Amino acid sequence: MSEHSLSSPGEPVASVGLRQTLQTAAAVAGLQDFPRGCLYVVATPIGNLADISLRALHALALADVIGCEDTRTSSAFLRHFGLEKPLLALHEHNERAGAAQVCARLAAGERVAYISDAGTPAVSDPGAVLVQVVAAAGHRVMPLPGASSAITALSVAGDTAAAGFAFAGFLSSKAQERATELARLADTRQSTVIFEAPHRIEALAAAMGEALGGAATPRLLTVCRELTKQFEQVVTLPVGGFAAWLAADANHRRGEFVLVLHAAPAQATREDALPADAERTLRVLLRELPLKQASAIAAELCGLPRKRLYAQALAWRADAPGDEADDE
Repeated sequence: MSEHSLSSPGEPVASVGLRQTLQTAAAVAGLQDFPRGCLYVVATPIGNLADISLRALHALALADVIGCEDTRTSSAFLRHFGLEKPLLALHEHNERAGAAQVCARLAAGERVAYISDAGTPAVSDPGAVLVQVVAAAGHRVMPLPGASSAITALSVAGDTAAAGFAFAGFLSSKAQERATELARLADTRQSTVIFEAPHRIEALAAAMGEALGGAATPRLLTVCRELTKQFEQVVTLPVGGFAAWLAADANHRRGEFVLVLHAAPAQATREDALPADAERTLRVLLRELPLKQASAIAAELCGLPRKRLYAQALAWRADAPGDEADDE
């Protein structure tokens, strides 16, 4: 059962309400064993505070210390639920060193919880190194499931043709590397989850249109903006129309983005395959010329769209990562 003090006379109504919430959490989750010397990996809301689970609140209330990505963000989050706990900063720059401190606390019999700024730790956030080190040291790790923007976006994408899903996270901010990453997705039969920040979303939209927007059967993209927040928006459109959708309204470019690139149609690989003569021409030109120039010349010689040849050349490069030829 909970070791957290839950009652105090004469408190404000809001404080009483928070304590009642913690009492409910203890009643619902407290029958489960929450052992000492255990790391609790706790998912937290991605926007809407009401998405916190009662089991997560109980684990946080029991924790002797809470590791977190950002102490300022986490202290504000915990205050919403009337929790005051010692915090241990543990982020991408100090995760391994912080993991050693966590192991020492676990060895001393403490309960340690870990939360990221939002969502499920280790999913495009710190946490994986911590779990690896703690498990290798022989300590128990207990996951407490909850909000995940990737799973939330997949649930509203409606990609019925997908054979599973893949998580790509943030693509490279470098144009050529991002183009290569997108080329690898040209024929995938899975839904692919991509994250992006508002200041980079237009560049990503342009790159996606360049790499994926010219297919004979348009690829679909589900755009999720500000998930679970007041101005949440979810729209599914062809990849080639994404840039125009962003440009149509300044509000479309605000907030954090989770994108679900729908699976390529089953026939896409056959329909989009280059004619044999075009493939030979492009391969010969690529031996002597930069990728963009070779694609442009091959397109003129073969009467095919330059984007199609460029995408094929990028796909070949993705299959042969040792090729570092000039792209310009």
